[in-house]
Amino acid sequence: MNRFRRLIRAHTTLAAIAGAAVVCAVLAGAALFQPWRIFTSSSINEALPAVGASVSGTPHSVPSSSAANGPRPVSQEPVVVSSGTFESQEHATSGTALVLELPDGGHLLRLENLASSDGPDVKVWLSSLEAGGDWFKYRSGRYVDLGAVKATHGNHNYVIPAGTDLSGLTSVVLWCDRFSVAFGSAPLA
Repeated sequence: MNRFRRLIRAHTTLAAIAGAAVVCAVLAGAALFQPWRIFTSSSINEALPAVGASVSGTPHSVPSSSAANGPRPVSQEPVVVSSGTFESQEHATSGTALVLELPDGGHLLRLENLASSDGPDVKVWLSSLEAGGDWFKYRSGRYVDLGAVKATHGNHNYVIPAGTDLSGLTSVVLWCDRFSVAFGSAPLA
């Protein structure tokens, strides 16, 4: 009878240890993968910076062009430098990416009508690699991290740091840093 009790006690202990291990694995997996984000989304609708304001929000002056040899007037509207349409990669993604030159000479990335999935640690990158194809390739190219994606849907503005060399940056990528995958990308032309 003692042997039988010891056997039951050993099995009970093993079952408790196995149960605790399963609970720990489920909690760790949930913390890492955040599966509830499949069902969440967010939206933002940022306007373009106001005419007469720089990216930082400080007004800039527009030179007078009254004299024939005087300074040229500065454009009051942002100028599209390049643009492209998002294509899905790891997650369904749509919308348009625009690189804009602002009247003060600064640059801004604007995502219009973006629709993508939520995910952990999703960033907005300008990349030197071609949009589409293998989503894991983007880490091997040159990229500029513009920060966390502001929302899964809507119109977003991302300031491109002053002094950034835009030559050779041929795509915009929604990049999940935690899992090194591209949600979607847009070629810039």
